[in-house]
Amino acid sequence: MPACWLSRSGWGPSALRKADGPRPNPSPEGEGLSLDLHLHPCLKNATMKTAPFVAAVLLAAPLVLVTAASAQDGNSRPQPVVQPLTIPLPADRPYPGTMQLRVDATDVARGIFHVRQTIPVAKPGKLTLLYPQWLPGKHAPRGAIAEMAGFTASAGGKPLAWTRQPTDVYAFDIDVPAGTKSIEVAFDFLSPTRSSEGRVVVTPAMMNLQWEQVSLYPAGWFTRNIPVQLDVTLPEGWTGVAALDGLKTSGNRYSYAPTNYEVLIDSPMFAGRHFRKWDLGHNVTLNVVADEPHYLAASPDHIARHAALVAEAVALFGSRPFDRYEFLLALTDELGGIGLEHHRSSENSRAVDYFTKWDENDWERGLLPHELVHSWNGKYRRPDKLWTPDYRTPMQDNLLWVYEGQTSYWDLVLAGRSGMQSKETILGEWASHAANYSVQPGRRWRSVEDTTLDPIIAARKPKPFASWSRTEDYYNEGSLMWLEADMLIRGATNNRKSLDDFARAFFGGREGDWGQVTYDFGDVVAALNAVHAYDWERFLRDRMQASGRPAPTGGIERAGYRLVWRDTPNAYDRDRMAQGKNVDLTHSLGLTIDKDGIAGNILWDGPAFRADIVNGTRIVAVDGVAYGKERIEAAIKAAASDSKTPVRLLVERGGRYRTVEIAYHGGLRWPHLEKVADTPDGFDRLFAPKRAL
Repeated sequence: MPACWLSRSGWGPSALRKADGPRPNPSPEGEGLSLDLHLHPCLKNATMKTAPFVAAVLLAAPLVLVTAASAQDGNSRPQPVVQPLTIPLPADRPYPGTMQLRVDATDVARGIFHVRQTIPVAKPGKLTLLYPQWLPGKHAPRGAIAEMAGFTASAGGKPLAWTRQPTDVYAFDIDVPAGTKSIEVAFDFLSPTRSSEGRVVVTPAMMNLQWEQVSLYPAGWFTRNIPVQLDVTLPEGWTGVAALDGLKTSGNRYSYAPTNYEVLIDSPMFAGRHFRKWDLGHNVTLNVVADEPHYLAASPDHIARHAALVAEAVALFGSRPFDRYEFLLALTDELGGIGLEHHRSSENSRAVDYFTKWDENDWERGLLPHELVHSWNGKYRRPDKLWTPDYRTPMQDNLLWVYEGQTSYWDLVLAGRSGMQSKETILGEWASHAANYSVQPGRRWRSVEDTTLDPIIAARKPKPFASWSRTEDYYNEGSLMWLEADMLIRGATNNRKSLDDFARAFFGGREGDWGQVTYDFGDVVAALNAVHAYDWERFLRDRMQASGRPAPTGGIERAGYRLVWRDTPNAYDRDRMAQGKNVDLTHSLGLTIDKDGIAGNILWDGPAFRADIVNGTRIVAVDGVAYGKERIEAAIKAAASDSKTPVRLLVERGGRYRTVEIAYHGGLRWPHLEKVADTPDGFDRLFAPKRAL
């Protein structure tokens, strides 16, 4: 039936009549519909082509509709309860007083933070306090409200009544008595003690204090207008670092000068037993905590490369959107992993051997460049719908292919220019991404821009068939798209201009300005056209907003390279698999296998998929012998040399075993970027240090 038939209630013969209005005149084309009734709006435009269907429906309708109505007449039918808006919207006005936030972080053994907060109030009545929900950098509502416990409110030592709003569980309503100048709230933050409960933020050697987890703020104000003064008590002998000003220490108590709540939330702390710091120049410091002290053994060359990274970033953008910047880096196997940007600091973790096995970790050294670039792209310049006045207002992620995608481009470029990563590793990473997109079926139905909503849709949880559903591809496909834009500009201007010019004009600003300047899609297009006139609107819309696009290899080809396949992994995939202790067979069997033989990342409609292998399936044996990485690679090679020999696997899932034969004969395949003969090497020019120009 037409959809409009299903959208009405109160069925019966009268449903086909209008309550009032003129009786329609039959038309010559509709003589067969010349019925003595007032037609339902759904039927007013019926023509000769639809006449037989409509006539049949009209003749059958009375019996069908009466029957349906009769069947429902005895059912209870409630109406919705209207929920009034009871939370004040944020206003750009001064807050009457300064909040005091006290955090006791000494309970390391149990990972519990004890919070005490004093909040000035302007008048009696209902005060709504909010726990931060929509968090910058996480691009989604990720507030850790479930870990809050023991909440109380009081004034002058007397308890106050409070209720949580059932339609917004992040909102607490408190009854403030007349004559009250401030209230006290207290609660415990029960941080996860194992990864199954969430990200671990406290270990015996270090902690990651995120102030949004241990504070509330009053509704009705822009958070930048709410003053707050922080005191935090750390375990004895620990050192803490945060990009907050006015630090005074008394034993293990850290007290900071008043700031505003927005700056507080953007200035997390790393603290630990084992700590070192290095000056990188340009008012940038590298602060490192580690599980054990020997992991802090950085060589002068290691630090020189970090310093070169900072210098290259300043040379690229032309100014600093900060007065100082603190790299916060945890080298740990115990603290939960993190890579998060802030305006005047990073919040990162890497493996404990970041320094001690430097030559083996080239592939993972793009994280610090990424977060540093975010000070310009994401924090200072921010999409207008990603800037919000508080942490309750929803963010709109559509332009993350600029915010994250171009940052993912610059982190590789700056890593190459500074020596943080080798050219071989960077090209291997681009090859890996381009190859994955070349076989990704989800491209047929989902655009890159739609994947910017994935942090909200999927909350970054694992997916059954990610190649079909797609994930947050705006990072890596965004990087490849910006590579193409850069190479297009370089080629059209005979290397007189490049995306460097866009970066300086668009992300650069007034030296030391660490406010925010917002932009929209039109601003991006205009800034690109100011560098080189081109149909940038079509270019960006085709690549970011359209589905069904080919693999994003245009920048690779403009740089004088092509995507090829070899039977050995590129440098990036090789080191990535070595550290992860897994084998990535995406481009052969269509899956990855971890160190325990567990399959994952099943390629939609790939060989493993067609053999009914799904994520979590355990590969028990290959050709009747216990699974091993070398053994399955040998089986793939054998099948490539004999078209009649399948890859035979014994697999187990849920306690059930079966033998599968995969008829794949294409051999081992990993992607590489290969230089095209007799063409200029665009990557050599791209990675040339800018400081030397």
